[in-house]
This record gives sequence, structure tokens and C-alpha cells, in this order.
Amino acid sequence: MKQATLDEDFWNTPEVKSVMQEISDIEEKLSEYTSIDKKFQDLETISEILKDSDDNDLETEFQTTAISLTEEISAFYTRNLLDGEYDTSDAILTIHSGAGGTEAEDWTSMLYRMYLRYAERHDYKVTLIDALEGGEAGYKSITCKVSGRFAFGYLSCEQGVHRLVRISPFDAAKRRHTSFASVAVLPVLPESAQVDIRPEDLKMDTFRASGAGGQYVNMTDSAVRITHIPTGIIVSCQTQRSQHQNRAVAMTVLASKLYELKRKERQKELDTLGSGKQKIEWGSQIRSYILQPFQLVKDHRTKFENANATSVLNGGIDEFISQYLLLKKKLDIL
Repeated sequence: MKQATLDEDFWNTPEVKSVMQEISDIEEKLSEYTSIDKKFQDLETISEILKDSDDNDLETEFQTTAISLTEEISAFYTRNLLDGEYDTSDAILTIHSGAGGTEAEDWTSMLYRMYLRYAERHDYKVTLIDALEGGEAGYKSITCKVSGRFAFGYLSCEQGVHRLVRISPFDAAKRRHTSFASVAVLPVLPESAQVDIRPEDLKMDTFRASGAGGQYVNMTDSAVRITHIPTGIIVSCQTQRSQHQNRAVAMTVLASKLYELKRKERQKELDTLGSGKQKIEWGSQIRSYILQPFQLVKDHRTKFENANATSVLNGGIDEFISQYLLLKKKLDIL
């Protein structure tokens, strides 16, 4: 019995879990590659048959399979560009409205909806962590957790300022307005990641949760706000049913923010030393969404464009992410 307990403790250590996850990732890639290779061989076989026959059904099958395989290869290639330390992790995504009042707050809600649709397409789970509603519509800020393999790797490509140009639904004169919102993305750190958070450095406040959330949430001081005194970082969570649960989620967000702060400090030191490598910095504006007088979504980093803005706002951002990952990899090897 004692030996069984020791074995169980060993397999549950963060280090062993990390190694097992790496093995699982490699096995998954091999399985996916084998599947692609088999489909490619099947296409070659059908192609040889079509050389000597005019089978319409077989030709339709060939075209359908070829299109599907092309998309599968593209997704496989893009996924293999994700080789960062925490690219396979879940993500914490925060959207802040920029200047512009109701316009910007509504734009924040539109972006949140876009990421919800993107998550649905990829079978990711989205959990709302905190939201500060706008005056008339939308949100001043909203934070959620996106759970799924490579959620952080993909969504980290969305970090930066997003610009919307449209005829305002809130303007009686129907004038065209420009709105801004910023997107920040952090990885949910695994157990093996070391982030030193001392209890004496924390200040915790509780308050009554706002908005819908059930009778229990709204009638108790279950919402939690944690301030990390040395850095001034403030995180909050009000969507869970108990103060304990809200605190646990808030601490997860705080750990990710502290990790990101340290990463930026290390990167700043490297930049000061000068590595001679061209780097991608999060600019003040990464993408524009133009709805009037014409439709166009343009990424200012990669120059990739999509004229179907409606599709993009419904979660169709895969090609934007793919193009950015290709650009990032190209610049990383210069």
C-alpha cells in the first residue's frame, strides 16, 4: 500500500506530468502526420485511376478529398509553428475598451463575441472571469479563460490594439466613427512553473458581484479583488459562486500577469544588450476592421486582408493567425 502511494505521488509530480505531456504531444503529431500521409497516398491512387477513366463520382471524391487534405496540411503546418514554452497552455484573454465611450465599449463586446465564435470553431471552452459593463452598451473591460490545446499559442497572435471603422448605431446623425480596443493574452501557467507570490505582498478586498450571476452571487460579498503590492498589479474575479473559488481564479490570473511582467523585463535586458535579431513588438494597432463605406479587415503586421468582415467577426480569424505565425517564425530566424 505504501509503495502504491509513492508511485502515485511520483506520477502526480509537475515534472513527470510535464514529461508525459511532451510525450503525448509527440505521439499526437506522429498520429496526425500518419493520417495525412495515408490520405495523400489515397489521392495518388485515385489520380492514377482517373488517368484511364472518366468516373464523375470518383473525380468529385478526388476534389473533395484534395480540398479537405489541403486544409488539414495547412492546420498541421501552422500548429507546428507553435513551439513557445507555454503555447500549448490555456489562455487568459482580456479586452479593454479605448477612448470613445459607448462606441469603444460596444466594440469591446463585438471582439469578445468574435473570440467566443472562434473558440466554438475549435472546441475551446470559454469561462468568464471578470467583466465591467459599459454605460449604455458593451464592456469597459472583460476577462475570460479560454481552455484547450494551443489556446495561448493561437490567441497570443491577437495581442494588440484592434481598430473598428463603421457608421455608429449610437449616432442619430449616422456618422462614421472609429473605435479602438486592446487585447491582452496571457498563458495559464502549469503547476511546474515557478512564480513566487508571497502572502504578505497581497492585499485582498471582497465586494458584491455585479450583474447577473444568480441569487447567491449577488447577495454575498463573494467577488474578490487582489492587489499585488510590490508591482501594483490588480486582478479580480466575480463570476464564481463562492469567495474561495473567485480567489483561486484571481490567483491564477495574478500568477500569469507576474510571469508576463518578468518575461518583459528579461526581454528588455536582452534588447539592451543587443542581440542583432529583428523582433516583433506589439504595435499600437495590429488590425483594422472596416465596415463602412466598404468591408475589409486588414492586419497591419502581415498585410493580409479579408473582404468578408462579417465572417471574420463571426470567428473566422484562423488565416490572420496563420499568417502572423509565419511572419513571426521568419523574423525569429533572421
